[in-house]
Amino acid sequence: MKLRVLGVLSLLSVLMVIIVSNAILMSASRELTQELQINRVAALNRFAQVAYDAALDGDSTQLQREMDRYSALYDEGILIRLQQGTLRSGGLNEDRADVRDAVASANLNLSDTTLTPLQPFGTGSEVISRSFGSASQVLGEAVLEVNTEAARQKLRERWLVVGLAASALGALLLLGAARVTRWVLRPVHRLNTAVTELETTGRTSHLPEDGPPELRQLSRSFTTMARTVSESIDSQRQLIADTSHQLRNPVGALRLRIDLLQLELQTAREQAAAAGVLAELERVEEILDGVLKLAAAEHRAFEDSARSALGPASGGNNALIDPYPVLQEEVERAGPAAQRAGATILLEGPPDPPMQLACNAAELSQMVGELLNNAIKYAPGAHISVAVRGRPGAAVVEVSDDGPGLSAEERAAATTRFWRSPRTREIRGNGLGMTIVDKLAGANGGRLLLAERPPHGLIAGLEFPSLPTPPGQEHPHG
Repeated sequence: MKLRVLGVLSLLSVLMVIIVSNAILMSASRELTQELQINRVAALNRFAQVAYDAALDGDSTQLQREMDRYSALYDEGILIRLQQGTLRSGGLNEDRADVRDAVASANLNLSDTTLTPLQPFGTGSEVISRSFGSASQVLGEAVLEVNTEAARQKLRERWLVVGLAASALGALLLLGAARVTRWVLRPVHRLNTAVTELETTGRTSHLPEDGPPELRQLSRSFTTMARTVSESIDSQRQLIADTSHQLRNPVGALRLRIDLLQLELQTAREQAAAAGVLAELERVEEILDGVLKLAAAEHRAFEDSARSALGPASGGNNALIDPYPVLQEEVERAGPAAQRAGATILLEGPPDPPMQLACNAAELSQMVGELLNNAIKYAPGAHISVAVRGRPGAAVVEVSDDGPGLSAEERAAATTRFWRSPRTREIRGNGLGMTIVDKLAGANGGRLLLAERPPHGLIAGLEFPSLPTPPGQEHPHG
């Protein structure tokens, strides 16, 4: 947009400079042509008067002397034809076609004293002519050569001055156009940045009110709207977290009452009914735990987006970590659950050279734990592999299994809140695990990648920007 606005203003500025410069140059050309014409017509009239006197007296000596003196002074030729002969000076004679035409026109009592408008570049001279005599008789013709080189030189000098002035004016206009463009578009760019920031982080900073009045009003309106939207988002997020947290107390009390009730129940039917109620209560607790984890993950993602919007200088505080010890701890922690489900977990060897990630260690542990729990829960009896793989500029923490996997459509929807595959509806879960992992990965500058594991199964990868371990900091993995 800046280029388009600046281009239009620059084009208008250049056109204005060209039009003004052209008008000034044409005026200068007319002025110098008119000045030259007036001077030379005056000289021609003078010679015509002297020639008329010479024609009456029959003595052309004085006329010839004045002609020679004029030609020596101005380097212009003169030709005067009398009844008794033709006088010449400055090398002007009838051999030139324009001189013959001028003499012929004057012989018909047609004066030609008009000069062609001067141009700064060119060569040659022009001739003007007139007749002299009485009212009823033409006694002769006078032709004056007009040397236009001096006038052309003056015109070129004026062209140079006008050209320099036009260049300076054009530069000032272009500078003014650039400043006007920045003045007009600065609020637009700030507004665009604020919209992007609001979309990414859910809030935006206060927009300064500058630029044209219309854009100032737009900035005020957007700031008010953004504040309202941010407060609404914060209120909704806080409501979800507070509600989930507050529900834990009555749910805990209800669980205690059910446990006490079970001690009083006697028949198997009553015990089965109480067990069903307890199972549903555990499901509610699981959902509440998932919602709280998701709220925390979204808050972390929000903080990371806000820091990114403010620029690199305000980047996150994540320290560089070696992910392999985190994987070792999570594999050990998930071992008993995998054994109960008939699954096996294989942790591949550490990468060489070791990789480092800018990631929160506790959150990486939570993400890997969620992926392992999903693999154990939805791929019972499967072989699960955990590894750290290096890619150009990135490191990927992979948790893969040879279970039933997910289709392409299911992988695309897997990070949606409360989404569960239709094939696993009977398996207990809340559909928030992948969403939590996706949010935490984004909060740490990474992303969750889901892919098919041939011939069947799922590969869940956490991709982060990587840095090689500095020399001397390598350590063995137990």
